Amino acid sequence: MKALLINKKDLKYNINVIKEKAKKTETKIIAVVKGNGYGLGLIDYSKFLIDNGIEILAVATTEDAVALREAGIKEDILMMSSTCIEDEVKLLIENNIILTVGSKKSIEVADNLARKLNITIRAHLKIDTGFGRYGFVYDNLGDLVDSIKSVTNIKIEGTFSHFSQSYAKNEKWTKIQFDRFISVISFLQNNKIETGMLHICNSSAFLKYPNMHLNAVRIGSAFLGRIIISNTVGLKKIGTLRTTITEIKKLPKGYNVGYSNTFKTKKDTTVAIIPVGYFDGYNVKNYPDVYRFIDKIRYLYNDVKNLFKDKKLKVTIGDKKYRVMGKIGMYHMAIDITSDENIKINEKIDLDINPLYVDSSIRREYV
Repeated sequence: MKALLINKKDLKYNINVIKEKAKKTETKIIAVVKGNGYGLGLIDYSKFLIDNGIEILAVATTEDAVALREAGIKEDILMMSSTCIEDEVKLLIENNIILTVGSKKSIEVADNLARKLNITIRAHLKIDTGFGRYGFVYDNLGDLVDSIKSVTNIKIEGTFSHFSQSYAKNEKWTKIQFDRFISVISFLQNNKIETGMLHICNSSAFLKYPNMHLNAVRIGSAFLGRIIISNTVGLKKIGTLRTTITEIKKLPKGYNVGYSNTFKTKKDTTVAIIPVGYFDGYNVKNYPDVYRFIDKIRYLYNDVKNLFKDKKLKVTIGDKKYRVMGKIGMYHMAIDITSDENIKINEKIDLDINPLYVDSSIRREYV
């Protein structure tokens, strides 16, 4: 049986580090719990955050927002995705979720429903400063001003945007986005439109740009200590996948191991089978989604090169490291334990793993 272990002491340490840094700029923390709570389990993780002083949660789907309410969570929940689908908006309103409105149509749908229900709903405005997904485009605000001035049942409690590459060494684009956002805020305020709580920083921007914290920051990966920029504040990595050895066998010299026949034993070899593979998130990286095109080319080149290179991925058992043999499968991998006859079936193994990539069917255990 496999389980994702979450070290409560280390997680609490990370939360406190982030709270102290936010305190210096008098900034509120919005904890983003999308992706099954970044892999830590949506409900348990959210409750842990709340128990440790976090007062605002944010999600990306209606399903997650409703699940948090059904679990008894009463704190503020921001739905970060703007939607024009009436049934979804109605469900969010019924569950007292703070909406995001990012288009004239989304504002109309929300306001019409609020009038029918005879209530005032809470919402944040989304501004697109160069990401290209949700939000009013920063240099075309006529629809926004007209829409906001026409509503009767929406209370704007915040305005936000999203950086597209705040992790990058080149800071130019991030500064351009920030300046665009501030210009929009000035424009709205000059038009007597309430902008409420202002937030644009994600985890990377929170750590890199204290001058951009504004009124609030949205923290996700930083709580897990799994950030793609330099860890300058000593955050601890959260997430260990515990498993056991399920099989031990002996293979002769010259025997293929794994898919594509990329590995062949050079001598008689003792092999241990571990029931963990790439489907469990082992050795999975997120770089294809977060780097520039040239970075993707470099990583693709390295991946191809490693097919022909004797790359030694290793697994730690006790205080020793053992080589992974061949390509990792969907659910299994083989390791060379020839040098140690004391390793037994059912021996426990802890693997460093990003919880975000661990299948939700695997049990989460807070220890």
